[in-house]
Amino acid sequence: MQIKISARHGHLHEATQEHIRDKAKKLMHHFSRLMMIEVIVDLKEGEHVVEFLVSAEHKHDFVAKERNQDILAAVDLALDKLVRQVHKHKEKIMDHRRTPSAGTVAPHVEPPDQG
Repeated sequence: MQIKISARHGHLHEATQEHIRDKAKKLMHHFSRLMMIEVIVDLKEGEHVVEFLVSAEHKHDFVAKERNQDILAAVDLALDKLVRQVHKHKEKIMDHRRTPSAGTVAPHVEPPDQG
């Protein structure tokens, strides 16, 4: 899995990039079919914007964006959103597999005699 981190309007310290990279790797514990995680940090004055773009197999993309004065807080909030999205997607996949296929037919039951 690839993790790309880019910054707009400034430069991120190496320690901050490592922190973001470590947090992003934890998404793999929730869903192992992730292919790429792109993190865009916009270093605006007063408020920082962190955006995660996550690509998974079969063209499933997850996006989360957060604003905060603290970069690391924005990262944590955005990752919380991503975890919820990934869990919802994973549940949807798992429920889809458990439902009977459309080709199966319920057995025919005769109504009781009302003699």
